[in-house]
Amino acid sequence: MPIGIQLYTVGQELQKDVSGTLKQIREIGYTEVETAGFAGLTAKQFRAELDKAGLNCHSAHLQWNSPDLSPVFADAQALGVHFVVSSGLFPPGEGAQPTVDAYKKMAAHINDIARGAQRAGLQYAYHNHNFEFKDLGDGKIGYDVLLAETDPSLVDFELDCGWMVAAGYSPVQYFKKYPQRYKMLHIKDFVRGSGPSTSLARELRPQGTELGRGYIDYRPILKAAARTAVKYYYVEQEPPFPDMTAMQAAKVDYDYLHDLQESR
Repeated sequence: MPIGIQLYTVGQELQKDVSGTLKQIREIGYTEVETAGFAGLTAKQFRAELDKAGLNCHSAHLQWNSPDLSPVFADAQALGVHFVVSSGLFPPGEGAQPTVDAYKKMAAHINDIARGAQRAGLQYAYHNHNFEFKDLGDGKIGYDVLLAETDPSLVDFELDCGWMVAAGYSPVQYFKKYPQRYKMLHIKDFVRGSGPSTSLARELRPQGTELGRGYIDYRPILKAAARTAVKYYYVEQEPPFPDMTAMQAAKVDYDYLHDLQESR
């Protein structure tokens, strides 16, 4: 698979210079990108910048905080993507201490969104963080509720491998159990010594780092992913970047995955 990058990684650079940043991304070697906003441009304008840089874009993380999703779907169509992605969409007031019921409500909402996406010629995918793996009691976790309660004919999943590992769970095991649910991956690493965490609170979340400089071994993960329905994977590094610029980190991340591919 071609090596992609989630543009959140270089979000600050995009805000300053869209054309220059996308050009540098392509020069590193990336051919695929996934968007997280349009850096102040319209979706159509951003698509033109991607085309100018020679970058493909099949997936977009979009804003889902409006009851009318037609503008969201219109942006996705203008951008020319297939996948439209969100993360946690909890019912109002139920995100701080979610329950099994809250995750079931979220799953029902996701099914509704996914139906609308299909009518618009798009495919919805859910992107996890680490909080979905918090024990809800009786050994149940929210992520498993979402997998069970969402309709496989409507809802795909984008597995953030780094956040799953950070929460103490195995992407390889989920690939084996749900080989057809996953269509995309996020590839990220965290500094060595990070313990399991199911919180995004600043003092509890692990610190991101460049691929190969942390503790996550992606060899077995990518080997297992190759036996699933995964179509695309995207580097995504969590800021801050204490040792180098975001663009330099993007180069380290690309080289790590490229070398991993060459050694297989």
